[in-house]
Amino acid sequence: MRNGGESMSSVRRERVDVSIDSDRGVFMISIAAELAHMHPQTLRMYEARGLIHPKRSPKNTRLFSQRDVALLRRIQRLTAEGLNLAGVERVLVLERRLAELEGKAVDAAG
Repeated sequence: MRNGGESMSSVRRERVDVSIDSDRGVFMISIAAELAHMHPQTLRMYEARGLIHPKRSPKNTRLFSQRDVALLRRIQRLTAEGLNLAGVERVLVLERRLAELEGKAVDAAG
C-alpha cells in the first residue's frame, strides 16, 4: 500500500508523448548499423564516400539520425537493385537537386 492507502494498481499514470527531431543525431554507429541491417564498417565506408553525413558528438563520436537510417536503407535498396556506389551517389545527387528545384518552384508560385 502507498500513502493514503492507495495500492500500486490504482495509481494513475500520465501519458507523456516524446518526439525526436528526425535530423537529430541520436544513434551511435552500432545501433544505426543494426537498424539499417548493415555492418558498421559499411556505414564508415559510406561516410568516407560522402553518401552520408552523420552528426558528431563533442567527443567526435558519429551520431546518426532517423533520417540517416532511412537514407542507409535507401542506399541498400538501390544497391540491391544492381546499382554500384557511383550510381547510388548520382541518384542521390539528382534527387537532392530535384527536391531543391521543386522547393524553388513552390516558393515562386506562392
